[in-house]
Amino acid sequence: MSRPLLFLDVDGPLNPYAAQPERRPEGYRTIRAAARPGHPLRVWLNPDHGPALLALDYELCWATTWMAAANRWIAPVVGLPELPYVDFGRGLFAERPDGVHWKTEAIVEYAAGRAFAWVDDEQSPADTLYVRARHPGPALLHHVNPRVGLREADFTALAQFRTSLPDAG
Repeated sequence: MSRPLLFLDVDGPLNPYAAQPERRPEGYRTIRAAARPGHPLRVWLNPDHGPALLALDYELCWATTWMAAANRWIAPVVGLPELPYVDFGRGLFAERPDGVHWKTEAIVEYAAGRAFAWVDDEQSPADTLYVRARHPGPALLHHVNPRVGLREADFTALAQFRTSLPDAG
C-alpha cells in the first residue's frame, strides 16, 4: 500500500505571513522570492521544517498557489527535494457559492481515494464536509495559524494521524 499524501500549503504553514511584519519568527530566514514574475515577496522560511516533514512518512505534495515555483523558491530553503504539486489551473482563486475553498476539489481529485493530510491556513467546516462527502479514504484537514506557521503541535497531529492509518507500521 502507498504512503498517504501530505498536501502542503506555503503561505501560512511554511511562511507565517501574518506574523508581525517587523518581527521575523525565531528560527526563520528571510528570502525575497518571485512566486509570480514581477511580484517579489518577502517570505519567512524555517530550514528545520523540511527534515521534520520528511520524517513523517508521508508522500509530500505542494498544494499552494506557488505550484511549480515552490520547488524553485521554497524547497531548497526548507530542505525538501523537488515535489509534485497540485495544478490548480483555472481554478486558482475561483470563489465557490457553497463556501468550499477553491483548492479543495482539486486536492480531493488529486488524492483519488488515497489517505491524505492537508495543512493550510484557509480551511473551513465547508471543506471538511466536502471531503467527507466526496473522498472515500481517511483525510485530515489540519489548520495552521498563519501568524506562527507549523509548530511542534502540528507535527504531532500529523504524526498521530499517520499512525492511525491501517497501513502504518
